[in-house]
Amino acid sequence: MSRNQIQFYFRGSVHSVLPDSPTQTVLHYLRRQQGACGSKEGCGEGDCGACTVVVGDMHGDALQLSAVNACIQFLPALDGKALFTVEDLARGEQLHPLQQALVDCHGSQCGFCTPGIVMSLWAQQESQPGCPSRSQLQDALSGNLCRCTGYRPILDAAQQAASLPAMPLQREPVLAALQQLAARPSLQGEAGGARYAVPATLAELLALRRDWPQARLVAGSTDVGLWVTKQLRTLGDVIFVGRVPELRQLQRQADGVWIGAAVSVEDALQQLAASHPAWDALRLRFASRPVRNAGTLGGNVANGSPIGDSMPALIATGARVVLQSLRGRRELALEDFYLGYQRTALAADEIVLGLCVPPLAAGSQLALYKVSKRFDQDISAVFAAVQLQVADGRIAAVRLAFGGMDATPARAPHAEAALQGAAFDAASFAAAGAALAQDFSPLSDVRGSAAYRLQVAAGLLQRAWLQFSGHAATDLARLEASA
Repeated sequence: MSRNQIQFYFRGSVHSVLPDSPTQTVLHYLRRQQGACGSKEGCGEGDCGACTVVVGDMHGDALQLSAVNACIQFLPALDGKALFTVEDLARGEQLHPLQQALVDCHGSQCGFCTPGIVMSLWAQQESQPGCPSRSQLQDALSGNLCRCTGYRPILDAAQQAASLPAMPLQREPVLAALQQLAARPSLQGEAGGARYAVPATLAELLALRRDWPQARLVAGSTDVGLWVTKQLRTLGDVIFVGRVPELRQLQRQADGVWIGAAVSVEDALQQLAASHPAWDALRLRFASRPVRNAGTLGGNVANGSPIGDSMPALIATGARVVLQSLRGRRELALEDFYLGYQRTALAADEIVLGLCVPPLAAGSQLALYKVSKRFDQDISAVFAAVQLQVADGRIAAVRLAFGGMDATPARAPHAEAALQGAAFDAASFAAAGAALAQDFSPLSDVRGSAAYRLQVAAGLLQRAWLQFSGHAATDLARLEASA
């Protein structure tokens, strides 16, 4: 059995909706069909945050609230979830404490960005009650642009709101509705001349993949959404994978961390960061919080972009990708998954089931570096991932992977050869940097010339040497002592 209406919790009850098309956005639905115009239409690509809403989903037995960009979220992806907008926060004439604090602290001038800012802060407050630090708030607001107010009064307001009388979300009715929705048949329908489906089991997903081989698989739509809103492409049939339990699994196993293909980037990188701080440094530079909340690590890998930030890090740590179809399951080293520019080894009837990221070997060191024009929400010019082991003053094992240097994220075999077995010193890393010209012939584009990319990549290897050897910390201490 199946049904053709999208069902989700909204404004205190379960809504059933027939979409205009499989790629109708949540923002379009809110503004055009619900008259909920607090969610603003700004950039249309998940950058400005004016459209930010909060999506609720089951996380075990608990309710997980995540700020996402409504402008690039497709309506069928809401099936079985809860949706909250800025109109839901006030109670009658009483503003929510976050809204009141923004008034009191003069945190809004033109006000266009304010509803999205409120929703990002609300998701942060509901997920982490208490007084947030400035850095936590900056991370929560990394996807919200404000061009006229300035961020200082906004941050002040967010911290002041913690001292006002609380107005917490009543979670029980939301959880009850989500549990009821989880028991309903899977979604399958047709609209706008194309079919859409939200399978609820792995068996359903694999059967659909076999029967609809040309269908687009969609998880978070943080990239595919732009194909629709910016390139005006039609995707045809779409299969949304977010309800399949096997693709939502995230757990630490004996052979590493298992990350299902529908696990969000935010959750995946937080789990990896528990074992090494380099992963948290990547998390903070990866897009913005709403993009990380919606986008999935499996989707980032399957997309195969040469500038995707996760792939070099995963390749350097020896991650393996697991593919599945009705014919069976197979496993590949991630670097073998990429065959060319946005071409992968994925067969027409296969899906990415998930990734296994092995633990670092004893004594291994890991560094992940992103170079871009902005700290938040920017595409890498170069991404470098370095893992190595040192024994008796020599480099016993090394894996180097780069993004932005070739048609695919890839290892650097000549640079690795220059380091393997070499002395652990600056000269070895300089030789590896010089060898990068044999590994890559990068393109020149608006983010940097080919010469710039090679120079930056070599510089990042030198940075790794300074970090691993302790020279960077020594130099920093000298700078602080002389300040």
